[in-house]
Amino acid sequence: MAGPLILHIETATDICSVALSEGDQQLSLIESGAERSHATLLSAFIRKAFSESAREMEQIDAVAISKGPGSYTGLRIGVSTAKGLAYALEKPLVASGTLKNMAYGAGSHQEVQELIRKYGKNLLLCPMLDARRMEVYAGFYSPEISVVREVSADVIDEQSYRDLMEKHHVCFFGNGATKCEAALNHPNAHFIKGIDPSANQMILPALDRFNKKQFEDVAYFEPFYLKDFVATKPRKKVL
Repeated sequence: MAGPLILHIETATDICSVALSEGDQQLSLIESGAERSHATLLSAFIRKAFSESAREMEQIDAVAISKGPGSYTGLRIGVSTAKGLAYALEKPLVASGTLKNMAYGAGSHQEVQELIRKYGKNLLLCPMLDARRMEVYAGFYSPEISVVREVSADVIDEQSYRDLMEKHHVCFFGNGATKCEAALNHPNAHFIKGIDPSANQMILPALDRFNKKQFEDVAYFEPFYLKDFVATKPRKKVL
């Protein structure tokens, strides 16, 4: 058997991404990095993912959602859509952490593979998402994607993660890593570009949770915001 047919939705950042998988195989991937486009693009991307893979929405075995942390608005749109589909289709909802998904995805990146070959278990993977100013959402994982340090919101300065970098080589990636490169100046710090949240990173963690029947309560599931939402005031008054 090919395995369960799962729809994956990733909207934790500016990237709107949808994938369809069967077992551990990707059937389709539709995504865009246009800012604030989730509400406009998500439903169309879902339809296109099914169209490209010649599958019907009613055939899916589960809906998977990237649960955060990340953009409050993006997470709310993605989770609302995933819950609505799971409820309407009477399918289970599977959720996985955005940063852990990125760590899974990093394993297929050539530069990360080279670091793993060179440093082995002494390498840590640190996906980072921008949380404004010098704050990031970050987590630390082994090359086998076991949790070394739980996800947290960190304000970055020259002393950040020094204890970890003294003992390990650390691979930093994600849109939060770029702005931290100067502050995290250390011989054991490695910065890899081009690893951003994508629905195809969710395939393996979602499949694992599906096989273990680790499903969410569709009625009560909420995104992992990590920080409280703070509304910003418009710069100019609109008459």
